[in-house]
Amino acid sequence: MSTSPTSGAAAFSADLGDGTYRNPVLDADWSDPDVVRVGEDFYLTASSFGRAPGLPLLHSRDLVNWTLVGHALQRLEPAAEFRVPRHDCGVWAPSLRHHDDRFWIFWGDPDHGIFQINAPEIRGPWTRPHMVKAGKGLIDACPLWDEDTGEAYLVHAWARSRSGIKNRLTGHRMRPDGTGLLDEGQVIVDGDRIPGWFTLEGPKLYRHDGWFWILAPAGGVETGWQGAFRARSFFGPYEERIVLEQGDTDVNGPHQGGWVRTAAGEDWFVHFQQRGAHGRVVHLQPVRWDGGGGGWPVMGDEGTPVAVHRKPALPPQPPAAPATDDDFPGGRYGRQWQWTANPGDGWATQHSTDGLRLTCVRTADADDPRKLPNVLTQRLPGIPVTVDVELRLDSAEPGAKAGLVVLGDAFCWIGLERGEDGTVRLVHRFGESVAERERDAAPARPAPEGRVLLRIESGAGARCRFSYDTGDGPQPSGQVFAATPWRWVGALLGLFATAPTGGGHAGSATFTRFRVTAVPKLPPAPPPT
Repeated sequence: MSTSPTSGAAAFSADLGDGTYRNPVLDADWSDPDVVRVGEDFYLTASSFGRAPGLPLLHSRDLVNWTLVGHALQRLEPAAEFRVPRHDCGVWAPSLRHHDDRFWIFWGDPDHGIFQINAPEIRGPWTRPHMVKAGKGLIDACPLWDEDTGEAYLVHAWARSRSGIKNRLTGHRMRPDGTGLLDEGQVIVDGDRIPGWFTLEGPKLYRHDGWFWILAPAGGVETGWQGAFRARSFFGPYEERIVLEQGDTDVNGPHQGGWVRTAAGEDWFVHFQQRGAHGRVVHLQPVRWDGGGGGWPVMGDEGTPVAVHRKPALPPQPPAAPATDDDFPGGRYGRQWQWTANPGDGWATQHSTDGLRLTCVRTADADDPRKLPNVLTQRLPGIPVTVDVELRLDSAEPGAKAGLVVLGDAFCWIGLERGEDGTVRLVHRFGESVAERERDAAPARPAPEGRVLLRIESGAGARCRFSYDTGDGPQPSGQVFAATPWRWVGALLGLFATAPTGGGHAGSATFTRFRVTAVPKLPPAPPPT
């Protein structure tokens, strides 16, 4: 059996092709997912934190095969605050809903308050962010429009780092048009009053079978569980039950996501699992209701996550997964890419051929890519992959450089740099989480043509091996680098170009043929004879 890398949607799809799927269905950092069905279509959004564009929009017809169709938030607001990277800030735990023939997304920015945007179609046009409630520490907002009464409600959680409050959910009556709240709010679920519960957050609000339902996790992202709360009145009192937890599986902290019902009446729950540098990957769990629909939800395999399961009873779909590869036609980058802050003018220029032409942006932070707003990123896949890209450094500016980076609380990159003597060198550098600037990971080497093929092989545990080819064949570089996440964000793959501070245009770098290919697992060894 070949172990060479394989590309294409089938390599990354969770669809096993025999009527079953494997978890995770999205094996990358699609953090804090929420899902909604409109007709025969399912849509999903996720946290995007400080990256732009934000609020990714994914589409599926079977809850297993997903494609990325765009983003709802082109620039973060307040715009001035996101001119620089704020990796763990910004858009936290959005809720996606469809009401009054419009799509709605609500989210909490822990430093500013609760925002909403809406659109007539999933691809837009989306409104600019509207502040529903200002305040520090307001997170994980979710609306509900009660179709029976015409009333509207909103529930949110709290970030103790900003408010000093945690482990409770606050409920409000909301204007039916979603523009504001009608009261000061009151605590409707207090986790401190439930023995053993802590870090209650991430609520999703529903109306079902005559009850108000809140699905909310507790116990922390790596160790927690999924709770369900129900009450006859929105303001309570609520009773609770744990409906999904790790049990004897290897799925740590299975929680925080959204419930969706298919047109055929099947119930499913999408949620995340924290997986270190790979971030929060997305699982799909079947849901049944004890008592034949009049009781509590039972998720997964009697309350523990499934690894492989029958697919939803929906029409068969071709294998699909969010795009990773890019030829950058005309200098345009695909929708899978996000900047590490609100983009500036002229960072990427269009032209008549293929290839991403990045301007070597002048900056005083060239020695620390964590501080650069002009890093174009995408998620690091959760399975072993090989990442390849071709780079040409066109800048003649001494100190100009460009490269391929694994970016997290620690970072490591490989690329090209123009020396003071005018020559181009292959450089490989890294920075530890506590370091203020980069260091050499390997000695610099000549790159006489100013071109190089760069490669990262990411294996188990996001352990990354770097290599390069300047024309004499592939060569390994440096030691293995173990990718790290930020506090809430998984590690990212990134492309960047910089130059030292100074005046005038500093030239550019061109990236071509970006490829991410899956490395198949080796077959199990035959038993001894």
